[in-house]
Amino acid sequence: MNPQAKLIFVISLLLGTTITISSNHWILAWTGLEINTLAILPLISKSHHPRAVEAATKYFLVQATASALVLFSSMINAWQNGQWDITQLTHPTACLVMTAAISMKLGLVPFHFWFPEVMQGSSLITGLLLSTIMKFPPMTLLLMTSQSLNPSMLVTMAILSTAIGGWMGLNQTQVRKIMAFSSISHLGWMAIIIVYNPKLALMNFYLYIMMTAAVFMTLNSMKVLKLSTLMTTWAKAPSLSAILLMTLLSLAGLPPMTGFLPKWLIIQELTKQDMAPAAVMISLLSLLGLFFYLRLAYCATITLPPHTTNHMKQWHNNKPIGIPVAILTTMSVALLPISPMILTIV
Repeated sequence: MNPQAKLIFVISLLLGTTITISSNHWILAWTGLEINTLAILPLISKSHHPRAVEAATKYFLVQATASALVLFSSMINAWQNGQWDITQLTHPTACLVMTAAISMKLGLVPFHFWFPEVMQGSSLITGLLLSTIMKFPPMTLLLMTSQSLNPSMLVTMAILSTAIGGWMGLNQTQVRKIMAFSSISHLGWMAIIIVYNPKLALMNFYLYIMMTAAVFMTLNSMKVLKLSTLMTTWAKAPSLSAILLMTLLSLAGLPPMTGFLPKWLIIQELTKQDMAPAAVMISLLSLLGLFFYLRLAYCATITLPPHTTNHMKQWHNNKPIGIPVAILTTMSVALLPISPMILTIV
């Protein structure tokens, strides 16, 4: 892709995200979402591969539908209450339609079907954008309207997201699809707590973005797209494979990694809200996700391919670790001891 064109698309992406995050009016928020959608489409389809074009088409159709629902919901609310302010979403039908629209944009169950397919058709860097930056605007809208949303509906969607994100990721061999189902599972943890403690959901979102960015950037450095390729990485890039192991365990939520902090606090908050059964259920369902994280880590660090592979052998080379990867990995692994300070900031 032309560097100037890529620069324009990236700037448009940042502009759309900024407009939605900083807006109080529904029309401005909708405008930002539309700019975002139009900016990411060329980045998804830049390889001109049929799968990439298919992914871009699916993404466009889903996001256009979700944006139309956002506009429809805000118009219902404005018609009934005379308010275009995002925080004044009070009409029950408008709240229901808005929850569906934002869930569709985020990829929450039952509106999750598009996300793994789009991720599979994108490059690793575009997959990183889809999993992180593209979730900022809808997550902001969800946070701003959290006091109006139906808690029972969100808890149901959250538990289903964690369950399906775990189950569907179990038998995948493509790394991008595994990361897509990982994202769906993590969104379930954020959705279950957003009504009761929005700040905690926001902290979980930030930590998820940090850990996912570390994983995607490490995979991109190793040029890994599937498990069979991942099995040969230890001989070629042992340092990057070790980094991948640690960030995956953090993403799984194992102590003493950073990823344990949001899960611990969410379970604590759910218990305070007399929702112990929901806390137990979502904790048990997250074990499904732990299985495929461990599978990725096992392939990256312990196994060697049991048969001769068809691709060309590569010589051992110590690939340099980039500064962003090093910083993100350190934060993904070592922030748990300073959790009291993180909680005071949040």
